[in-house]
Amino acid sequence: MSTLPRTPSFRLDGQRALVAGATSGIGLGCAVAIAEAGASVTLVARSADKLEQTVRKFRDEGWKAEAMVMDISDVAACESMLAARAPFDILVNSAGSTRPSPATDTTEADYDLVMAANLKGAFFLTRTVAKALIAVGKSGSLINISSQMGHVGGVDRALYCASKHGVEGLTKSMAVEFGPHNIRVNTICPTFIRTPLAEITLKNPDRRRWIEEKIKLGRIGEIEDIMGAVVFLASDASALVTGSALMVDGGWTAD
Repeated sequence: MSTLPRTPSFRLDGQRALVAGATSGIGLGCAVAIAEAGASVTLVARSADKLEQTVRKFRDEGWKAEAMVMDISDVAACESMLAARAPFDILVNSAGSTRPSPATDTTEADYDLVMAANLKGAFFLTRTVAKALIAVGKSGSLINISSQMGHVGGVDRALYCASKHGVEGLTKSMAVEFGPHNIRVNTICPTFIRTPLAEITLKNPDRRRWIEEKIKLGRIGEIEDIMGAVVFLASDASALVTGSALMVDGGWTAD
């Protein structure tokens, strides 16, 4: 009798994960999900106080966690800090920013801020983590939190869309480049998720109505909707998945 196949493990025991933007919203949800799955998590953010509070909560749950105060758009500082640590098996980059406005009103300062946080930071952080893995011959799973807006356009979203389309491009290219090293690179593309960052848009009745009409499942996303997706992409359950965008958009991009 032939042996039946077995589902690859979703567990992350013994893995070291770096989660950027880890003190709130989607980033916090991703950090919790990965810690629950057994990984040792280094939480990255710019606020030392929020980081320490979050790390204490993780440790109270019995999870392995430590803090790293870092601005991922500061490439030199980021590279220096990561060079002093062992390579990370998992990267989740959820750091980012948005400045919703009509394209005609978008300022150069808005452009520089959003691109630095969303595109420059994602490019160099992903590259830095990959280089460290390549140097020691280790495999890894690198995940950028992108957006459905990396695949479509949206009202008052020209700048944000440009940054997230860029993230999709760098992810595909790095997946091709790092594939021979068994390093996987993917994105998760959420719809509007109920977070502090999204509140400015969700408070606008016209925008909220537009959003709910576009989401085929008829509801705003919750942080929990992202958590299973990140564990899947971080784990051996997705061992043949790279260069892909995992849509968690309630069907927004289906038509």
